[in-house]
This record gives sequence, structure tokens and C-alpha cells, in this order.
Amino acid sequence: MAHRNDPAVIARLLTTPGRWAVVGLSQNTARAAHRVAAGLQQMGHPIVPVHPRAEEVHGARGYRTLAEVPGRVDVVDVFVNSRRAGEVVDQAIAVGAGAVWLQLGVVDEEAAARARDAGLDVVMDTCPLIEVAHLRA
Repeated sequence: MAHRNDPAVIARLLTTPGRWAVVGLSQNTARAAHRVAAGLQQMGHPIVPVHPRAEEVHGARGYRTLAEVPGRVDVVDVFVNSRRAGEVVDQAIAVGAGAVWLQLGVVDEEAAARARDAGLDVVMDTCPLIEVAHLRA
């Protein structure tokens, strides 16, 4: 069964303050993750960069993996290619995240199903900045 994004889930994730782990976020300002993470912060969501280099981004300490992130993660924002998304989703399930958000162009139906079966909210193949613009329109 193909995943369909639930507009109510999107609205709740974007309007309810939550801690977002942004997987694939680095100091590279040319990458979409950099802009989206800044937008999430402007919306009031604390961010946690997750990248193999564990760089500090937008004033937030970075971690190499989701497993290294201390404390609760509400949403795992997935900025890796679709081939690697399933691994990140499995890590999100393992750390007890509340939701996974697979970015625009990131599609993994099997991973989305695993996340839903584990009780996580799932948003796939869209961008929070695009969706928040729709909410404000």
C-alpha cells in the first residue's frame, strides 16, 4: 500500500513544538537541509544535527548518529537518499522517536510501513517549509 501523507499529522508536527533531529545536516549552506533546519528553528523547533562529521550547525551541537543524541527526539527529519532512508527510519524506531519525516524526493514505502507499524507518525516526500507555507495560506 502506498503511503499517503495525512494533512492533520503534518499540521500537528509543524505547529506543536518538538525537537527535530535533522539527519544529513552539515555546515554546507548549499544543501537544502541547512535552509530547512534554519526554518524549523524559526518555527520554534529545537534542532539536532545528525551527520557523520557531528558538526555544530545553527548553534546546535551535532552528533554522528541518532543513537548518540541525548534526550527525546520528537521528529527525525531524513535528508539522506532513498537507498539509505530505511536505515535511518530503523534508527528512529530504535531511539523511540515520535515521527519520521522523509524529505522531498526521499521515498521508501517499506520503511514508512515499518515506522507506522512501530507507532510513529510518517510524512514522506515533502518538505516542512513547503507544508508550513500551505498551512499559512
